[in-house]
Amino acid sequence: MPKSLDHIALVVREPARSAELFAQVFDDARVEPGAGDHDTLVWLGGVCLVLVRGEPPATRNGDHIAFAMDKDEFAVCAERLHAAGIACLMARGDSALYFDDYDNHVFELDVLEGG
Repeated sequence: MPKSLDHIALVVREPARSAELFAQVFDDARVEPGAGDHDTLVWLGGVCLVLVRGEPPATRNGDHIAFAMDKDEFAVCAERLHAAGIACLMARGDSALYFDDYDNHVFELDVLEGG
C-alpha cells in the first residue's frame, strides 16, 4: 500500500522559469536543483513537483493539481497570479481558482471549508 504521495513530475520547457512562478505565488515554495541538469524540484504543501525539461503537452486536457489553503492565503495567491499576468478562472462561488502555468498544466487553489 502506498504510504503517501512522493512527487508529481511535470514536463516543462524551462524548469527554472516554472519554478520561479511557483516561488512568486506561494510563500512556502522551496526550490531546489534536482538530480541532473534538467530537473528542478519545487516543494509545495509537503508535495514535491519535479519539473523536467522537455516538450510539454500541446493542450490542456482537464487533468489538474489542486492545493487547499485558507481564505487569506487564497486571496494573496490570486493577487500574485494577477500581478504575474497569469489568467485565472474563479469557480464555485469564488472558493476555487484555476490557472495554467506556461506549459498547459492546470492548477487549482481551493479554500478550505471554514477557512
